[in-house]
Amino acid sequence: MSLPAILAAARPAADGFTATIPADWMQGRTSYGGLSAALALEAARRLADDLPPLRSATVNFVGPLAGEVTVRARILRRGRNATWASAEVASEAGVGLTATFVFMGSVESSLHLHDVPPPAGWIAPDQAKPLPGNMGPSFIDNFDRRFALPRQSEPLPEICWWIRLKDRAALDPMVALMLCADGLPPAVIPLIGTRVAISSMTWILNLLTPAPVSRDDWWMIRAAGNYAENGCSSQDMTIWNSDGQAITAGMQSIAVFG
Repeated sequence: MSLPAILAAARPAADGFTATIPADWMQGRTSYGGLSAALALEAARRLADDLPPLRSATVNFVGPLAGEVTVRARILRRGRNATWASAEVASEAGVGLTATFVFMGSVESSLHLHDVPPPAGWIAPDQAKPLPGNMGPSFIDNFDRRFALPRQSEPLPEICWWIRLKDRAALDPMVALMLCADGLPPAVIPLIGTRVAISSMTWILNLLTPAPVSRDDWWMIRAAGNYAENGCSSQDMTIWNSDGQAITAGMQSIAVFG
């Protein structure tokens, strides 16, 4: 069941809507984080018809989400150029995700800095090899995935894939991007294997463009681990479009139980 279908079946609720997370969007005992964050963003977008573009998102993965969830949002502050909104996704077990979104219009500036180059040796999506179909949790069937970098000779705390949403009809581009943006395993997985339990804690996503666009809707997503101690890991996360133009920059903290 695609996100457009989930939203079409959603029911209005106070300050938001109620939706059902189907089994094919699960990641272990909880919803895929990108889906929960996309639902929160959709609720925030519906607060006003004239919101400026999304420029930053801070997401907290508080607890598991499954089955029927209620998504609520509210405006925290609306200034002349920027609007802050908060959202939460909750189930019978309680709040599972909270998020803060900053929507901001463009302003004139003399500062121009674009130092987010794509990784060396990246492979264009039309030349990249697809990932095995049985590699990962159930939610992966909603995406096309390809390797964006050549195979490494030794394990590194880095994962870089092309990801494309299969059904993106009628989705807002920012919501569709949010849905894809959390589609990688943690960057430390090559060092520890897939049998170790993991849980995302926080995620910060800064938009480097007010209008994300990519040829054939492919996004190159890279996670690069830079710290892992005492069960906590931190990683930088970046997204480029099919032409190698930077779209987002951010970071994520992940609990590693092993």
